[in-house]
Amino acid sequence: MIKVSSIFIVWLTVLNMPLSHINNEDSIVAHKNSLAVEHNDIERIEPSNWWVGFKDSELQLLVKHPNIATAIPEINYAGVSIKKVHQADSENYLFIDLNIDKTAKAGKFDIVFKFENGNKKIQTYELKPRKKPAEDYIGFDSSDVVYLITPDRFSNGNPSNDINEDLLEKTIDRTNDYARHGGDIQGIINHLDYIESMGFTAIWPCPLLTNNMPSSSYHGYAMTDFYEIDPRFGTLKEYLELAHKAKEKGMKLIMDQVANHCGLEHWWMKDLPFKDWVNYQENYEDNKDSWDNKATITSNHRRTSNQDIYSAKKDREEMSDGWFVSGMPDLNQRNPFMAKYIVQNSIWWIETAGLGGIRQDTYPYSDKEFMGQWAGAIMEQYPNFSIVGEEWSYNPLIIGYWQKGANNRDGYKSNLRSPMDFAMQRQIVYGLNEWEGWDTGLVKMYEGLANDFHYATPKDIMVFPDNHDMSRIFTQLKEDVAHTKMALGYLLTLPRIPQIYYGTEILMNDSANPGDHGLIRTDFPGGWQGDAVNAFTGEGLNDAQKDMQSFVKKVLNYRKTSKAIHDGKTIHFAPLTGTYLLFRIIDGETVAVIINKNDSPITIDLKRYDEIGLKGKTLKNIVTNETFVWKDEMVLNSKGITILSTKI
Repeated sequence: MIKVSSIFIVWLTVLNMPLSHINNEDSIVAHKNSLAVEHNDIERIEPSNWWVGFKDSELQLLVKHPNIATAIPEINYAGVSIKKVHQADSENYLFIDLNIDKTAKAGKFDIVFKFENGNKKIQTYELKPRKKPAEDYIGFDSSDVVYLITPDRFSNGNPSNDINEDLLEKTIDRTNDYARHGGDIQGIINHLDYIESMGFTAIWPCPLLTNNMPSSSYHGYAMTDFYEIDPRFGTLKEYLELAHKAKEKGMKLIMDQVANHCGLEHWWMKDLPFKDWVNYQENYEDNKDSWDNKATITSNHRRTSNQDIYSAKKDREEMSDGWFVSGMPDLNQRNPFMAKYIVQNSIWWIETAGLGGIRQDTYPYSDKEFMGQWAGAIMEQYPNFSIVGEEWSYNPLIIGYWQKGANNRDGYKSNLRSPMDFAMQRQIVYGLNEWEGWDTGLVKMYEGLANDFHYATPKDIMVFPDNHDMSRIFTQLKEDVAHTKMALGYLLTLPRIPQIYYGTEILMNDSANPGDHGLIRTDFPGGWQGDAVNAFTGEGLNDAQKDMQSFVKKVLNYRKTSKAIHDGKTIHFAPLTGTYLLFRIIDGETVAVIINKNDSPITIDLKRYDEIGLKGKTLKNIVTNETFVWKDEMVLNSKGITILSTKI
């Protein structure tokens, strides 16, 4: 053992002594993979466990405990060594760099923290075996359709967890659009049969981690613990059950993560480890006793400053460093310990739940160099994984900038496979709402898709009719059922990864107050005992809702096995006389998508589309199952969308 007379000398020694001494070289003995007694003396260690067999042998532990900075940690476990110990600005933290050698075996071991006064604290830590090789973590792709769910508003499978007295928001009120309603993980599990039968192949629940905020905690985006499932949603065991049962049904689980910010009530906001753990930290600490919107330095939300070659440094700083809102502290990813924390947290959840993807919230608001490193670290570890990043921009140039493989003139490498296609979403709405003219109407969809020349891999981009932050597509399209079918049918056949928001399949809307987030996230009918309408069974739905649900189900289930839609060549023709035709083609299968905005019957000349090679072939309508022989003309009797396939 190293013996010293003062804590100051101890720390000088720890930071400079040979690493073998920190690991108590003189007393190393053969370890056992299980301990007779497990210890839990330390307030918090994150990650709470790790795994053997990673390419990267490094692990950094965040240790939180009163006066832990005055302790020296020791580990006695074969294959595990302490490389370095870092003090923080707060004496209640240590950051410990471990090396986990490839020879290390799965098992439990003690980390002993020895204090100058002779006291010690012991924390048992576990290294687990990996369940499967990294290459077997398969992400989502263009063969998938993602079902986006706001868990609090989908189904209440376990009413006993609705209220937790240990958390700040303690009430349930389904009459209040911004209160908690009680939906949970068990509710999703209970309705996996419905989701699978509809034809969805991936599930993306909005964040399920603890959100201990005093109000509007239902949405989940102000996380107060990055390693804990919110008990009002359920338990970690239930989350793992969701992942397992979804996989059994051929569906992937996508986790909604947030690297940009946390909730103001996050446990570390009471005792920040470093002076630069969050952005504008000094401003927060000077004003926290009277914290409000006026005191907050918020983001300017000028996301284009990430790409703008003329942007002012001030604008870039305000964009990335400003808080999203007063209740969401902006995390400083330029702090190397914060950066490591976020990367390890993502990997921990991938390994723990066997995730099929990550959706990263507010992607361009974080430090963009870090986001490239974050995505790169994950994709290097899991080469077949998928990440989708939220960039709410209507400019394809900006969307394309964030995609892996982009030829960015500033040299930026994002490592992000899938940005989100807000641009195409808007063009679909414009195209269907506008009257038909030379530069209005369907031409907006045609020209929107023509922008694909800019993208590195268009089919890896995620497109959607609506989501949890924007008006429902039925509302955006002025409650026109035919136009809503056109929108859904079109985007489900594009070279993209489609995402559908829960309830879109039954024409849920926010027309009473367009854009109101609470109304957008309305309860799914049938998710609560006693609901008069049950969309899971169809009971109480009106004819239009049933018809839309059936339409979506038929298109999705056809799409599951359509190689042409997954990977086929795309050819579309400029709109003509209120019609727009798009084709997806692969050997042995051609899918024809015909959009018609004419209210009166119209005959279209099919000879215009001869280059597709369909003349004389029999095609089947994938919705009605009717067959059609492709000849010289086609009569379209009413406004709507027709999807035909050569697969009979």
